[in-house]
Amino acid sequence: MNLQDWIGRSETVEDTATATPYAALAATLDWPASEGLNRPQRPPVGTPLPCLWHWLYFLPITPQRDIGEDGHPKRGSFMPPVPLPRRMWAGSDFEWHQPLLVGDALSRTSAILDVKEKSGRTGSLLFVKVRHEIRRNGAQSVALTEHHNIVYRAAASADDVAPPPQAAPSEWAWERRIVPDDVLLFRYSALTFNGHRIHYDRKYVTGIEGYPGLVVHGPLIATLLMDLLRRNQPDATVLRFEFKAVRPTFDIHAFSVHGQPSSDGKTVHLWGRDHEGWLTMDATATLA
Repeated sequence: MNLQDWIGRSETVEDTATATPYAALAATLDWPASEGLNRPQRPPVGTPLPCLWHWLYFLPITPQRDIGEDGHPKRGSFMPPVPLPRRMWAGSDFEWHQPLLVGDALSRTSAILDVKEKSGRTGSLLFVKVRHEIRRNGAQSVALTEHHNIVYRAAASADDVAPPPQAAPSEWAWERRIVPDDVLLFRYSALTFNGHRIHYDRKYVTGIEGYPGLVVHGPLIATLLMDLLRRNQPDATVLRFEFKAVRPTFDIHAFSVHGQPSSDGKTVHLWGRDHEGWLTMDATATLA
């Protein structure tokens, strides 16, 4: 089977930006941000979605019979049937052309742009790049463009050599400490209908995939980075955002998210940092 045959494959999914997922993620991220305020309420129609909250919609509604051992939908329909067992979100980039609003009728067209095999320290790697274009209320124009990079890896081996860690920046303007307990990871998995067992099944993630603990979702860390920007610059308009996963984050230790605006105020450097000071995610937001 030639995995290159999947390049160009596309699908379109429709959804409505309803209020309840918005309120549920706000509660999960502890909004309102100030203590003593009322609990998060369902927002009225017309409320803008915070950046990356579109991940609450277009959920992968896959029948239980079509779920693979790892909890993901079986490969071979839209996504290519990659034989490598471990799957991770390597990074994404986004461009907002217009805001998405609560109440919008949304349409997302996804296309596979590239399938590329490489060799790494732990053996074969396979990268799949997917483009998502989201339109609102039947418009022809695109409201949000997202490129999603997925990496597939071989099963863990005793001979694996971990890549050298990279030190996170030592100075920042903003910081938030996160305790990634089981409930936080479960709630985010539930909100995004993500069945990937590495985020909630400790026996599976340690015994089968060889990780030391539950893996904190890459999209959750990215969401926390953008949430940090929103808490510190609530009136900022984000035009573009890109992030790269550098090192896995596990639930066995607290981690932190950080931000440093540029001197001209046009960009913000955002990053994740583990308990040892190593860089886990590197990101940049471009502001209007």
